[in-house]
Amino acid sequence: MTRFHFTIHATEGKARTGTIRMRRGEIRTPAFMPVGTAATVKAMKPESVRATGADIILGNTYHLMLRPGAERVAKLGGLHRFMNWPRPILTDSGGYQVMSLSDLRKITEEGVTFASHLDGSRHLLSPERSMEIQRLLGSDIVMAFDECPKADQPREVIAASMALSMRWARRSRAAFDAGGEQAESAALFGIQQGALDEGLRRESADALTQIGFDGYAIGGLAVGEGQEAMLATLDFAPQQLPGDRPRYLMGVGKPDDIVGAVERGVDMFDCVLPTRSGRNGQAFTWGGPLNLRNARFAEDQGPLDPRCSCPTCGSYSRAYLHHLIKSGEILGAMLLTEHNLSFYQQLMQGLRDAIGTGRLAGFAADFRRDYFAR
Repeated sequence: MTRFHFTIHATEGKARTGTIRMRRGEIRTPAFMPVGTAATVKAMKPESVRATGADIILGNTYHLMLRPGAERVAKLGGLHRFMNWPRPILTDSGGYQVMSLSDLRKITEEGVTFASHLDGSRHLLSPERSMEIQRLLGSDIVMAFDECPKADQPREVIAASMALSMRWARRSRAAFDAGGEQAESAALFGIQQGALDEGLRRESADALTQIGFDGYAIGGLAVGEGQEAMLATLDFAPQQLPGDRPRYLMGVGKPDDIVGAVERGVDMFDCVLPTRSGRNGQAFTWGGPLNLRNARFAEDQGPLDPRCSCPTCGSYSRAYLHHLIKSGEILGAMLLTEHNLSFYQQLMQGLRDAIGTGRLAGFAADFRRDYFAR
Protein backbone atom coordinates (compact mmCIF):
# COMPACT_ATOMS: atom_id res chain seq x y z
CA MET A 1 0.00 0.00 0.00
CA THR A 2 1.33 3.45 -0.99
CA ARG A 3 0.55 5.90 1.80
CA PHE A 4 1.81 9.00 -0.01
CA HIS A 5 4.41 9.48 -2.70
CA PHE A 6 4.96 12.56 -4.88
CA THR A 7 6.95 12.34 -8.10
CA ILE A 8 7.79 15.34 -10.29
CA HIS A 9 7.89 14.30 -13.95
CA ALA A 10 8.78 17.58 -15.66
CA THR A 11 9.36 21.26 -14.95
CA GLU A 12 9.26 24.49 -16.93
CA GLY A 13 10.46 27.54 -15.08
CA LYS A 14 8.87 27.28 -11.64
CA ALA A 15 6.00 25.12 -12.92
CA ARG A 16 5.95 21.35 -12.36
CA THR A 17 3.84 18.39 -13.39
CA GLY A 18 3.81 15.17 -11.42
CA THR A 19 1.84 12.44 -9.70
CA ILE A 20 0.78 11.88 -6.10
CA ARG A 21 0.29 8.19 -5.37
CA MET A 22 -1.99 7.16 -2.52
CA ARG A 23 -3.81 3.97 -1.56
CA ARG A 24 -7.08 5.11 -3.17
CA GLY A 25 -5.55 6.24 -6.43
CA GLU A 26 -3.23 8.61 -8.23
CA ILE A 27 -3.59 12.39 -8.36
CA ARG A 28 -2.15 14.06 -11.45
CA THR A 29 -0.65 17.48 -10.80
CA PRO A 30 -1.34 20.30 -11.34
CA ALA A 31 -4.68 19.14 -9.95
CA PHE A 32 -8.02 20.83 -9.41
CA MET A 33 -10.20 19.44 -6.62
CA PRO A 34 -13.97 19.95 -6.96
CA VAL A 35 -15.48 21.02 -3.65
CA GLY A 36 -17.87 18.57 -2.00
CA THR A 37 -18.68 20.67 1.05
CA ALA A 38 -21.45 18.54 2.58
CA ALA A 39 -20.41 15.13 1.17
CA THR A 40 -21.62 16.07 -2.30
CA VAL A 41 -20.32 18.07 -5.23
CA LYS A 42 -23.48 20.09 -5.73
CA ALA A 43 -25.67 19.13 -8.72
CA MET A 44 -23.35 16.24 -9.64
CA LYS A 45 -23.30 12.47 -9.10
CA PRO A 46 -19.90 11.16 -7.95
CA GLU A 47 -19.45 9.10 -11.11
CA SER A 48 -20.14 12.22 -13.18
CA VAL A 49 -17.49 14.14 -11.21
CA ARG A 50 -15.00 11.40 -11.97
CA ALA A 51 -16.00 11.46 -15.66
CA THR A 52 -14.93 15.11 -15.86
CA GLY A 53 -11.38 13.97 -15.06
CA ALA A 54 -11.23 14.74 -11.32
CA ASP A 55 -8.78 12.55 -9.37
CA ILE A 56 -9.62 13.93 -5.91
CA ILE A 57 -12.35 15.98 -4.25
CA LEU A 58 -12.48 18.17 -1.15
CA GLY A 59 -14.73 17.66 1.88
CA ASN A 60 -15.43 20.20 4.58
CA THR A 61 -14.67 19.42 8.22
CA TYR A 62 -16.76 22.26 9.66
CA HIS A 63 -19.95 21.41 7.77
CA LEU A 64 -19.65 17.64 8.19
CA MET A 65 -18.97 17.87 11.93
CA LEU A 66 -22.21 19.82 12.33
CA ARG A 67 -24.29 17.74 9.92
CA PRO A 68 -24.54 14.75 9.81
CA GLY A 69 -21.69 14.55 12.35
CA ALA A 70 -18.27 12.92 12.03
CA GLU A 71 -19.14 10.12 14.45
CA ARG A 72 -22.22 9.25 12.39
CA VAL A 73 -20.23 9.24 9.14
CA ALA A 74 -17.69 6.89 10.77
CA LYS A 75 -20.49 4.60 11.95
CA LEU A 76 -21.79 4.47 8.38
CA GLY A 77 -18.43 3.36 7.00
CA GLY A 78 -16.58 6.62 6.45
CA LEU A 79 -16.96 9.48 4.01
CA HIS A 80 -15.89 7.54 0.91
CA ARG A 81 -18.59 4.90 1.35
CA PHE A 82 -21.14 7.43 2.60
CA MET A 83 -20.95 9.54 -0.57
CA ASN A 84 -19.87 6.80 -3.00
CA TRP A 85 -16.53 8.35 -3.92
CA PRO A 86 -13.83 5.63 -3.77
CA ARG A 87 -10.93 7.86 -4.77
CA PRO A 88 -8.85 10.27 -2.62
CA ILE A 89 -10.56 12.94 -0.51
CA LEU A 90 -8.86 15.96 1.04
CA THR A 91 -10.60 17.50 4.03
CA ASP A 92 -9.91 21.05 5.16
CA SER A 93 -9.37 21.65 8.85
CA GLY A 94 -12.52 23.68 9.48
CA GLY A 95 -10.62 26.74 10.62
CA TYR A 96 -11.54 29.01 7.71
CA GLN A 97 -15.27 28.24 7.97
CA VAL A 98 -15.25 28.90 11.70
CA MET A 99 -13.75 32.32 11.02
CA SER A 100 -16.00 33.18 8.09
CA LEU A 101 -19.39 31.67 9.02
CA SER A 102 -19.65 32.12 12.75
CA ASP A 103 -20.28 35.60 14.12
CA LEU A 104 -20.01 34.33 17.69
CA ARG A 105 -16.52 32.90 18.12
CA LYS A 106 -13.69 33.14 20.60
CA ILE A 107 -10.10 32.30 19.72
CA THR A 108 -7.81 31.07 22.49
CA GLU A 109 -4.61 29.07 22.62
CA GLU A 110 -6.72 25.94 23.02
CA GLY A 111 -8.73 26.49 19.83
CA VAL A 112 -11.87 28.25 18.62
CA THR A 113 -15.20 28.21 20.44
CA PHE A 114 -18.01 29.04 18.07
CA ALA A 115 -21.75 28.96 17.53
CA SER A 116 -23.10 26.72 14.78
CA HIS A 117 -24.60 28.63 11.86
CA LEU A 118 -27.31 25.92 11.75
CA ASP A 119 -28.79 26.01 15.24
CA GLY A 120 -26.59 28.20 17.44
CA SER A 121 -25.16 25.25 19.40
CA ARG A 122 -21.72 25.84 20.90
CA HIS A 123 -18.64 23.87 19.83
CA LEU A 124 -14.90 23.87 20.42
CA LEU A 125 -12.68 23.17 17.43
CA SER A 126 -9.06 22.61 18.38
CA PRO A 127 -6.12 21.05 16.52
CA GLU A 128 -6.81 17.78 18.32
CA ARG A 129 -10.55 17.80 17.58
CA SER A 130 -9.93 18.74 13.94
CA MET A 131 -7.58 15.77 13.56
CA GLU A 132 -10.14 13.51 15.25
CA ILE A 133 -12.96 14.64 12.95
CA GLN A 134 -10.84 14.14 9.83
CA ARG A 135 -9.83 10.69 11.12
CA LEU A 136 -13.47 9.75 11.67
CA LEU A 137 -14.34 10.93 8.17
CA GLY A 138 -11.54 8.77 6.76
CA SER A 139 -9.77 11.59 4.95
CA ASP A 140 -6.83 10.74 2.69
CA ILE A 141 -5.21 14.19 2.90
CA VAL A 142 -5.70 15.87 6.26
CA MET A 143 -5.15 19.59 6.74
CA ALA A 144 -3.54 21.03 9.87
CA PHE A 145 -5.74 23.33 11.95
CA ASP A 146 -5.00 27.01 11.42
CA GLU A 147 -6.37 30.52 11.70
CA CYS A 148 -6.88 32.57 8.54
CA PRO A 149 -6.95 36.32 9.29
CA LYS A 150 -7.93 38.94 6.76
CA ALA A 151 -5.00 40.21 4.71
CA ASP A 152 -5.73 43.86 5.51
CA GLN A 153 -5.07 43.45 9.25
CA PRO A 154 -2.08 45.25 10.83
CA ARG A 155 1.22 43.37 10.51
CA GLU A 156 1.38 42.64 14.23
CA VAL A 157 -2.05 40.99 14.08
CA ILE A 158 -1.00 38.90 11.06
CA ALA A 159 2.24 37.94 12.82
CA ALA A 160 0.48 36.86 16.02
CA SER A 161 -2.07 34.86 14.04
CA MET A 162 0.67 33.16 12.02
CA ALA A 163 2.57 32.24 15.18
CA LEU A 164 -0.61 30.76 16.69
CA SER A 165 -1.20 28.74 13.52
CA MET A 166 2.35 27.36 13.74
CA ARG A 167 1.76 26.24 17.34
CA TRP A 168 -1.49 24.65 16.22
CA ALA A 169 0.40 23.00 13.34
CA ARG A 170 2.73 21.28 15.79
CA ARG A 171 -0.24 20.09 17.85
CA SER A 172 -1.96 18.91 14.66
CA ARG A 173 1.14 16.90 13.77
CA ALA A 174 1.24 15.27 17.21
CA ALA A 175 -2.48 14.45 17.20
CA PHE A 176 -2.31 13.07 13.66
CA ASP A 177 0.67 10.86 14.52
CA ALA A 178 -1.22 9.50 17.53
CA GLY A 179 -4.17 8.57 15.30
CA GLY A 180 -3.10 4.97 14.73
CA GLU A 181 -4.33 3.62 11.40
CA GLN A 182 -4.90 7.09 9.97
CA ALA A 183 -1.24 8.02 10.41
CA GLU A 184 -0.31 4.85 8.51
CA SER A 185 -2.67 5.39 5.56
CA ALA A 186 -3.28 9.15 5.17
CA ALA A 187 -1.17 12.26 4.62
CA LEU A 188 -0.96 15.49 6.61
CA PHE A 189 -0.44 18.92 5.04
CA GLY A 190 0.73 22.01 6.89
CA ILE A 191 -0.59 25.47 6.00
CA GLN A 192 1.67 28.47 5.43
CA GLN A 193 0.27 31.77 6.68
CA GLY A 194 1.52 35.35 6.74
CA ALA A 195 -0.89 37.16 4.41
CA LEU A 196 1.02 39.24 1.85
CA ASP A 197 4.20 39.67 3.93
CA GLU A 198 7.28 37.91 2.54
CA GLY A 199 9.10 37.83 5.86
CA LEU A 200 6.17 36.34 7.76
CA ARG A 201 5.63 33.79 4.98
CA ARG A 202 9.29 32.77 5.26
CA GLU A 203 9.00 32.43 9.03
CA SER A 204 5.89 30.30 8.63
CA ALA A 205 7.49 28.09 5.97
CA ASP A 206 10.55 27.52 8.13
CA ALA A 207 8.39 26.54 11.12
CA LEU A 208 6.34 24.11 9.04
CA THR A 209 9.42 22.55 7.46
CA GLN A 210 10.92 22.00 10.88
CA ILE A 211 7.79 20.15 11.99
CA GLY A 212 7.65 18.16 8.75
CA PHE A 213 4.58 17.48 6.59
CA ASP A 214 3.72 15.38 3.54
CA GLY A 215 2.64 18.48 1.64
CA TYR A 216 2.32 22.20 2.19
CA ALA A 217 -0.60 24.54 1.55
CA ILE A 218 -0.49 28.26 0.93
CA GLY A 219 -3.29 29.72 3.03
CA GLY A 220 -4.56 33.23 3.58
CA LEU A 221 -4.90 34.18 -0.10
CA ALA A 222 -7.98 34.57 -2.31
CA VAL A 223 -9.69 36.27 0.61
CA GLY A 224 -10.33 39.64 -1.03
CA GLU A 225 -6.81 40.92 -1.69
CA GLY A 226 -7.22 40.87 -5.47
CA GLN A 227 -5.39 38.93 -8.17
CA GLU A 228 -2.43 41.30 -8.47
CA ALA A 229 -1.60 41.05 -4.76
CA MET A 230 -2.18 37.31 -4.76
CA LEU A 231 0.15 36.69 -7.69
CA ALA A 232 2.76 39.03 -6.20
CA THR A 233 2.70 36.87 -3.05
CA LEU A 234 2.95 33.72 -5.16
CA ASP A 235 6.09 35.15 -6.73
CA PHE A 236 7.86 34.13 -3.50
CA ALA A 237 5.60 31.99 -1.28
CA PRO A 238 5.73 28.63 -3.14
CA GLN A 239 9.53 28.74 -3.40
CA GLN A 240 9.78 29.12 0.37
CA LEU A 241 8.27 25.65 0.76
CA PRO A 242 10.07 22.33 0.22
CA GLY A 243 10.47 21.67 -3.50
CA ASP A 244 10.01 17.90 -3.24
CA ARG A 245 6.52 18.12 -1.71
CA PRO A 246 3.18 19.18 -3.25
CA ARG A 247 2.18 22.83 -2.89
CA TYR A 248 -1.54 23.49 -2.53
CA LEU A 249 -3.08 26.96 -3.00
CA MET A 250 -6.27 26.91 -0.98
CA GLY A 251 -9.52 28.36 -2.33
CA VAL A 252 -8.28 29.30 -5.83
CA GLY A 253 -9.85 30.09 -8.11
CA LYS A 254 -10.70 31.62 -11.47
CA PRO A 255 -9.14 29.91 -14.50
CA ASP A 256 -6.68 32.77 -15.04
CA ASP A 257 -5.75 32.62 -11.32
CA ILE A 258 -4.90 28.95 -11.73
CA VAL A 259 -2.75 29.48 -14.81
CA GLY A 260 -0.80 32.23 -13.05
CA ALA A 261 -0.34 30.12 -9.93
CA VAL A 262 0.84 27.07 -11.89
CA GLU A 263 3.44 29.28 -13.59
CA ARG A 264 4.65 30.15 -10.09
CA GLY A 265 5.02 26.57 -8.87
CA VAL A 266 1.66 25.57 -7.37
CA ASP A 267 0.49 21.95 -7.75
CA MET A 268 -3.01 21.72 -6.25
CA PHE A 269 -6.15 23.87 -6.20
CA ASP A 270 -9.73 23.87 -4.96
CA CYS A 271 -12.57 26.35 -5.38
CA VAL A 272 -16.37 26.48 -5.25
CA LEU A 273 -16.41 28.78 -8.29
CA PRO A 274 -17.16 26.26 -11.07
CA THR A 275 -20.02 24.64 -9.15
CA ARG A 276 -21.44 27.86 -7.66
CA SER A 277 -21.25 29.61 -11.01
CA GLY A 278 -22.98 26.68 -12.69
CA ARG A 279 -25.91 27.03 -10.33
CA ASN A 280 -26.07 30.76 -11.06
CA GLY A 281 -26.01 30.60 -14.86
CA GLN A 282 -22.34 31.34 -15.51
CA ALA A 283 -20.23 29.12 -17.74
CA PHE A 284 -16.45 29.15 -18.07
CA THR A 285 -15.24 28.67 -21.65
CA TRP A 286 -11.99 28.87 -23.57
CA GLY A 287 -13.34 32.16 -24.94
CA GLY A 288 -14.01 33.58 -21.49
CA PRO A 289 -16.92 33.37 -19.03
CA LEU A 290 -20.50 33.54 -20.33
CA ASN A 291 -23.64 34.64 -18.48
CA LEU A 292 -26.36 32.34 -19.84
CA ARG A 293 -29.05 34.65 -18.44
CA ASN A 294 -28.15 37.17 -21.11
CA ALA A 295 -30.89 37.63 -23.73
CA ARG A 296 -28.37 37.36 -26.56
CA PHE A 297 -28.33 33.58 -26.04
CA ALA A 298 -32.10 33.13 -26.36
CA GLU A 299 -31.91 31.97 -30.00
CA ASP A 300 -28.26 30.88 -30.15
CA GLN A 301 -28.26 27.32 -31.48
CA GLY A 302 -24.50 26.88 -31.12
CA PRO A 303 -22.78 24.75 -28.45
CA LEU A 304 -21.83 26.34 -25.16
CA ASP A 305 -18.14 26.04 -26.01
CA PRO A 306 -17.08 24.66 -29.42
CA ARG A 307 -13.69 23.64 -27.98
CA CYS A 308 -15.14 21.65 -25.06
CA SER A 309 -15.71 17.89 -25.24
CA CYS A 310 -18.11 17.58 -22.31
CA PRO A 311 -21.62 16.05 -22.68
CA THR A 312 -23.29 19.43 -22.15
CA CYS A 313 -21.45 21.00 -25.06
CA GLY A 314 -22.04 17.94 -27.21
CA SER A 315 -25.80 17.75 -26.73
CA TYR A 316 -27.33 21.09 -25.74
CA SER A 317 -27.50 24.53 -27.33
CA ARG A 318 -26.86 27.88 -25.70
CA ALA A 319 -30.53 28.70 -26.38
CA TYR A 320 -31.72 25.67 -24.42
CA LEU A 321 -29.34 26.36 -21.54
CA HIS A 322 -30.53 29.99 -21.49
CA HIS A 323 -34.13 28.74 -21.30
CA LEU A 324 -33.34 26.37 -18.41
CA ILE A 325 -31.54 29.05 -16.41
CA LYS A 326 -34.23 31.69 -17.00
CA SER A 327 -36.92 29.14 -16.03
CA GLY A 328 -35.12 28.13 -12.85
CA GLU A 329 -34.99 24.51 -13.95
CA ILE A 330 -32.71 22.19 -11.93
CA LEU A 331 -31.35 20.70 -15.15
CA GLY A 332 -29.78 24.04 -16.02
CA ALA A 333 -27.65 23.99 -12.87
CA MET A 334 -26.73 20.35 -13.48
CA LEU A 335 -25.63 20.87 -17.08
CA LEU A 336 -23.66 24.06 -16.44
CA THR A 337 -21.96 22.54 -13.39
CA GLU A 338 -20.98 19.49 -15.44
CA HIS A 339 -19.56 21.77 -18.13
CA ASN A 340 -17.68 24.02 -15.70
CA LEU A 341 -16.04 21.09 -13.90
CA SER A 342 -15.16 19.54 -17.26
CA PHE A 343 -13.66 22.82 -18.44
CA TYR A 344 -11.53 23.10 -15.29
CA GLN A 345 -10.25 19.55 -15.73
CA GLN A 346 -9.51 20.15 -19.43
CA LEU A 347 -7.56 23.24 -18.38
CA MET A 348 -5.55 21.20 -15.85
CA GLN A 349 -4.84 18.54 -18.48
CA GLY A 350 -3.73 21.25 -20.87
CA LEU A 351 -1.37 22.66 -18.25
CA ARG A 352 0.04 19.22 -17.44
CA ASP A 353 0.61 18.44 -21.12
CA ALA A 354 2.19 21.84 -21.76
CA ILE A 355 4.64 21.52 -18.87
CA GLY A 356 5.45 17.97 -19.90
CA THR A 357 6.40 19.07 -23.42
CA GLY A 358 8.12 22.33 -22.49
CA ARG A 359 5.51 24.65 -24.01
CA LEU A 360 3.81 26.14 -20.95
CA ALA A 361 4.72 29.71 -21.90
CA GLY A 362 2.96 29.35 -25.26
CA PHE A 363 -0.03 27.57 -23.75
CA ALA A 364 -0.47 30.30 -21.13
CA ALA A 365 -0.14 33.08 -23.72
CA ASP A 366 -2.72 31.44 -25.99
CA PHE A 367 -5.06 30.87 -23.07
CA ARG A 368 -4.94 34.51 -21.98
CA ARG A 369 -5.35 35.79 -25.53
CA ASP A 370 -8.54 33.75 -26.05
CA TYR A 371 -9.94 34.00 -22.53
CA PHE A 372 -9.75 37.80 -22.44
CA ALA A 373 -10.65 38.37 -26.10
CA ARG A 374 -14.19 39.63 -25.38
